[in-house]
Amino acid sequence: MWQLIALAGAAQAYGQYQTGKAQEAQMKRQAEQERLRAQTEELARREELNQAIAANQVAMAMSGISGATPQSVSLESARQTTTSEAAISLSEKLKQRQLIREGKAAAYAGRIGAVGTLLKAGADASAST
Repeated sequence: MWQLIALAGAAQAYGQYQTGKAQEAQMKRQAEQERLRAQTEELARREELNQAIAANQVAMAMSGISGATPQSVSLESARQTTTSEAAISLSEKLKQRQLIREGKAAAYAGRIGAVGTLLKAGADASAST
């Protein structure tokens, strides 16, 4: 009888361990997807900025505006965008790191649960003898 209790406990512990590993892997995949999504969005924002700068330069050239040079307008636009990009990039990296931490916590919880199950199975098996 104690062999069955020990075997059931070992199987349950293995299941908990594997569940924790699977959750960790899923969180890592999700973090990678977030990284790729953020990279794609950054490229789109940069393309949009380039188009806006080009449109500003064309508009200034066609209207003959003096005072602000196309270079100064472009420089100011680039400065503002760089500040915005830095904040967005930091936010995205924090999201990715949080997902990885959650995955590690899930793996740890799986290991702790497995150890607890093995201990309980051992105690149950010894009590049944």
